[in-house]
Amino acid sequence: MKARVHVMLKNGVLDPQGKAVENALDSLGFGGVQDVRQGKVIELTLDETDAETARTNVAQMCEKLLANTVIENYAIEIES
Repeated sequence: MKARVHVMLKNGVLDPQGKAVENALDSLGFGGVQDVRQGKVIELTLDETDAETARTNVAQMCEKLLANTVIENYAIEIES
């Protein structure tokens, strides 16, 4: 089973990397791009066969290691 975790900074948290990408796009002639937010995607291959158990386990991984829940949100996708 595969899991994909999308981690993004919460709204209101300063995103200097996103701002740098926004400025670079503008300097390359891609005007009209605003509020760029940069995050990360973590892909996991799991031995688990039950989707709900996998989701629960991945959520625990996020809470303990994969995301800084003080400043980041995460979303989990599970694929069979």
